[in-house]
Amino acid sequence: MFLTLGTDLSGLAAPASDFGFLLHKNPARPQAIDVTGGSAHVFYPEATDERCTAAVMLEIDPIGLVKASRGKAAEGFTLGQYVNDRPYAASSLLAVALGKLFRTAMNGRCDARPELAATAIPLDIHVPALPCRGGADFVARLFEPLGWTVDAQPVPLDPEIPEWGASRYVDLRLTGVLRLADALNHLYVMLPVLDDAKHYWVGLDEVDKLVRAGEGWLAAHPEKDLISHRYLAHRRYLTDAALERLTEADGAELAEEPPEDSVSLAVERRTTVADVLRELGARWIADIGCGEGALVGELLKDPMIGELIATDVSARALIAAKRRLHYDDLPDRQRERLRFLQSSVTYADQRLAGLDAVVLMEVVEHVDPPRLPALADSVFRAARPGAVVMTTPNREYNVRFDSLPAGEFRHPDHRFEWTRTEFQTWARSVAARYQYAVEFRAVGAVDPEVGPPTQLALFRVEEAR
Repeated sequence: MFLTLGTDLSGLAAPASDFGFLLHKNPARPQAIDVTGGSAHVFYPEATDERCTAAVMLEIDPIGLVKASRGKAAEGFTLGQYVNDRPYAASSLLAVALGKLFRTAMNGRCDARPELAATAIPLDIHVPALPCRGGADFVARLFEPLGWTVDAQPVPLDPEIPEWGASRYVDLRLTGVLRLADALNHLYVMLPVLDDAKHYWVGLDEVDKLVRAGEGWLAAHPEKDLISHRYLAHRRYLTDAALERLTEADGAELAEEPPEDSVSLAVERRTTVADVLRELGARWIADIGCGEGALVGELLKDPMIGELIATDVSARALIAAKRRLHYDDLPDRQRERLRFLQSSVTYADQRLAGLDAVVLMEVVEHVDPPRLPALADSVFRAARPGAVVMTTPNREYNVRFDSLPAGEFRHPDHRFEWTRTEFQTWARSVAARYQYAVEFRAVGAVDPEVGPPTQLALFRVEEAR
């Protein structure tokens, strides 16, 4: 089993041999460690100022692997324990070896070259025999969203007999400009995902490993559900736990990092919405699209609120909200005030009819534009609360976020983001159609040129005024 990682550090004014510092492995000294069923070796086929390549070779003893394994072999296939592809193809065995060999590098630490560890560098990775349940196109689906250029060539069953077709293995080459820590974590997760198998028992500790290795990239990956499902050996309860934790990470607005020493924008938004509800004197309230329940937790502190309904289209989000709020441990009176309902904002739900107020905090931008009329109808006609409090990002303010590339939204699930004029035009049209009055408020510090980071619309039913 074999893998190479190479770089030339072009454009960084550093000798390519500094790659050894990043990997914490001296190019002049081959190293080896014991792993399950064998040993893993690191050596450098080349290490010059111009080019450096580190090779990982994993030697697996099938008999040693069987002796070290837990669990019972499949009935009727005892020979399969000893005669298989594990010594020759990349798998979870190689992923575990990478984790042991390069643990410090995977954490992004390098005391000798800290600036290099934090820098995206040109990398190329070669895995000559990678089992892939899904084919070459599936490899691209996993790696291309992470910034890699993918060349996955199917390996023929027998080069001498082409009519037999391709095997389930690919010869994989990845090229890209990434931090070494990110590249190693990508491999650590994706190798067992592509193989769709693990050589050891998968339990709750694997959820921690997945979330840790996937920090900063897995939550926004378009295939995160499939990756989690395969990595966790198709155990649904583990997958649900991982996705809940990834949802928490993904739920934080990616670019909404306010200046230091100021209150978090997310906290300020919740506080502003809670203040508006108190101003209205609302006692029967629904938080539509409650997510992990941050606003609900804030509102529960107010003893004047009689009933809170937390809704979300995602059952997983509702489970996460209950856990965040420690619902099962709440006093009886608190639990009686709080209800959780699975519901979609674009469908009429009579369980939400006639409330004092409905909140849509950072929800509307997650709805596809063609579904906005359905949202308006379900909220303003079918539910028809006394008031609606709606917040959404102000797109004009995005230029103030240094970490947000031009033209990108604040969150990967946003379908659009409105300017102040666009939001006010839409809100006034909805208010006129459903006989509501509307006013607009700022959330967060108002920039004299681009306005506040978040905009708020307060709708009040006209006959109630």
